[in-house]
Formats: sequence, C-alpha cells, structure tokens
Amino acid sequence: MQFRRERVRVETQRHIIEGTLQLPNEGYRSRTTDFLNAHDSDFIALIDADVTWTDGAREPERQAYMAISARHVILVTELESLGVVDEPGPGVGPDAPLAISTPPQA
Repeated sequence: MQFRRERVRVETQRHIIEGTLQLPNEGYRSRTTDFLNAHDSDFIALIDADVTWTDGAREPERQAYMAISARHVILVTELESLGVVDEPGPGVGPDAPLAISTPPQA
C-alpha cells in the first residue's frame, strides 16, 4: 500500500507540534481534512514530532512518536509534502512493517 507523508503543524491550547502525518496516497481519508474529520479515531498519530509549549515554561523537545487527542486540536497547517512511500501489507513479528498508527519499536 502507498502512503503519503505530510509535514504538519498542529496547534492546541498549550502546544505547537510539528510532525509527520502519514495518510493513504489516494481514496478514503487521503486528504488531511478527511483524515481529521474521520470519526473512527480519537487521536492523530505523528512521527518525528517537535513539541513546543506555548507558555514557554519548558524547553522544546523531540518525540519519535506521539498521539494527539483530536478534540484538543485547534489548528492544523500542512507545511510540506515528504512524498509517497510504498509499504507492504501488515505482517507479523519483529521485522513486520509499521502500520499507520503503530509507534516505532524501541
């Protein structure tokens, strides 16, 4: 299956998060707005995310994976397209490819 990776900025009341969102390349939920409006997921999964606190109380940090509660999102901005990647279907075992919402293995 082909996936399109988009670098996005997600703003909540307390955070500004820039990360990579993985979307289907075409069809159902392939547009960012369709993906965000889908009611089958309460979280938005991002990889390679940079998190900044809006109050400046903490230093910015980098997260390999994070799930953001969709109900806390105020604004999403597409920053750049990172292209399309080909990933085989789901597998089993430690060498299986990562799925859309699977956090990276440690």
